[in-house]
Amino acid sequence: MNFSSKLYVGSVMHRRSRPRAHRLRYRVFWMLLDLDEIGAVARGLRLFSRNRFNVASFHDADHGDGGARSLRDQVESHLRDAGIETGHGPIKLLCMPRIFGYGFNPLSIFFCYRHDGALAAILYEVHNTFGERHSYMIRVDSNGGGIIEQNCDKAFYVSPFMDMDMTYAFRVTAPAARVSVAIRAADQDGLLLVAALRGDAVALTDVALLRAVMTHPLLTLKVVGAIHWHAFRLLLKGVRLRARPAPPPLPVSIINAKGSSA
Repeated sequence: MNFSSKLYVGSVMHRRSRPRAHRLRYRVFWMLLDLDEIGAVARGLRLFSRNRFNVASFHDADHGDGGARSLRDQVESHLRDAGIETGHGPIKLLCMPRIFGYGFNPLSIFFCYRHDGALAAILYEVHNTFGERHSYMIRVDSNGGGIIEQNCDKAFYVSPFMDMDMTYAFRVTAPAARVSVAIRAADQDGLLLVAALRGDAVALTDVALLRAVMTHPLLTLKVVGAIHWHAFRLLLKGVRLRARPAPPPLPVSIINAKGSSA
């Protein structure tokens, strides 16, 4: 079967410059799932399921508010709150699936399109290792040359090694033959961290999914393991821990043109 949903195979990189230099890179694969097509993908593939165990699976509760309302309804509600009209266009989610029942996504990205195929907004859903999640809804005003540049103030605690008074600058190539997202995190002293992901598209089939799982064994478990291993290394380098504040009162920050919450 031919799906608009895809696999993307690539890598994630983090590079911290202060107060101690630190760098990591690991190989990853993601699924780009059209929210209207997930059921059909699950029926069409033997190795992928929705809301039940399989080699790879997607669980709706891993995203959004975790409730019973559909992810499309949730995202469209946030789009309305932001005053963004899409005419019920496609919404595609870039995320790692659960592998053998285990999943964790530091960052999941909803690409929200209009009916004419133009990208209207991006919803960045951030997960921390304390079981919390928060999203940033940012309008796409232009993607001339295929590059989308956005920014926002940090509103959600992610790393215990970074302060809250920071800004994020996003540079995105929307999913096509390739997808890429670079995030530059800065504080009052300038650039502190660069994080980037990049992947190449692969048709979504059982063969391609099996190959991805075999070449990236225990993908999501390794991601969580890498987070804790590199946290330990930062502690050894003397980087101090920051206290964890309460999460934001609202699940989504609507970002205005100046990069602040509306």
